[in-house]
Amino acid sequence: MPRKPRVEYAGAVYHVMCRGNRQEPVFRDGHDNEKFLDTLGEASVRCGWRVHAFCLMGNHYHLLLETPEPNLVTGMQWLQGTYTKRFNVRHKERGHLFQGRYKALPVDGRGDYFSTVAAYIHLNPARIKGFDFKESKLEEHVWSSYSGYLWLRKRPEWLCVERVLGCAGLADTPHGRKSYRTMMEKRLLEMRHSSEPWKVDEAWHKIRRGWCFGDDTFRKSMLERLDGSLGSVRRDSVSGDEVAMHDEAEAERLVCLGMSALNLEEDDLSRMIKGAPAKYAIAWLVRKHTSVRTRWIKDRLQMGSATNFSAYLRRIEASKQGDWGYDAFQRIKTVKR
Repeated sequence: MPRKPRVEYAGAVYHVMCRGNRQEPVFRDGHDNEKFLDTLGEASVRCGWRVHAFCLMGNHYHLLLETPEPNLVTGMQWLQGTYTKRFNVRHKERGHLFQGRYKALPVDGRGDYFSTVAAYIHLNPARIKGFDFKESKLEEHVWSSYSGYLWLRKRPEWLCVERVLGCAGLADTPHGRKSYRTMMEKRLLEMRHSSEPWKVDEAWHKIRRGWCFGDDTFRKSMLERLDGSLGSVRRDSVSGDEVAMHDEAEAERLVCLGMSALNLEEDDLSRMIKGAPAKYAIAWLVRKHTSVRTRWIKDRLQMGSATNFSAYLRRIEASKQGDWGYDAFQRIKTVKR
């Protein structure tokens, strides 16, 4: 099955989430929760991670994780593998505990994006169906870093609260913690008066379904890093919006290289006939090295409907001296990617 590529780099921040195999519990009782947090603490020491927020939810967990070194994959393999062994020994189980690969959403570590993910994690208990907004309190879910933020429960030594509080202009003081609690209670009130509490913040959909979470500059930087993440991996072995966006960026770069090789300017595309050999030569270059849709290529090169598109690409690739498109194709073949 196609999988999402991992983007790793020093100082990266991720929203990490994983569910139990077949949606089954990965935390059956308080002892399991404690054991996972102990294992997470060990992983943070081994890998140098900074854990900014967490929430354990029975059949899944959420983490807001910072990796000073580019070691998310090896660290997560150790964390989930070690906890699975400990869980199986205790419950006399065998086999997989977690469902497939964990999700790791790169997060812009600056300002609103970072604090939005922290709030998303802390509010997770209130997003499940059945949460009683009248009687229940968010801090009653003790297997969340939220209670530690308020010092209602002893904080793990490895939990880092300063950055989340700092993004809200708060300090780790009694006054700062009280203010943070007030902020979260306002969010709970918004959820309480919504018919769909799990959708009260539009950003939550991007956290759940997106491939990264940040502004345009951050997204662009992630696309550039994706070049290294894909490396020699076959494109059909990965999937998702991140690959589609990467390929469109790469396709645009190749279009520019192709136009330069053919001494074309942007305005030339509109002046040339829709089926010009030069356009098909550039289209061949893009098609060969990316998986962008045919519609994208046609629109970008102003080729109209371009019927028999694939047939013309094969024709230009097989052209010999004197054939249609031969000269343009020879020049395109010299393009250095």
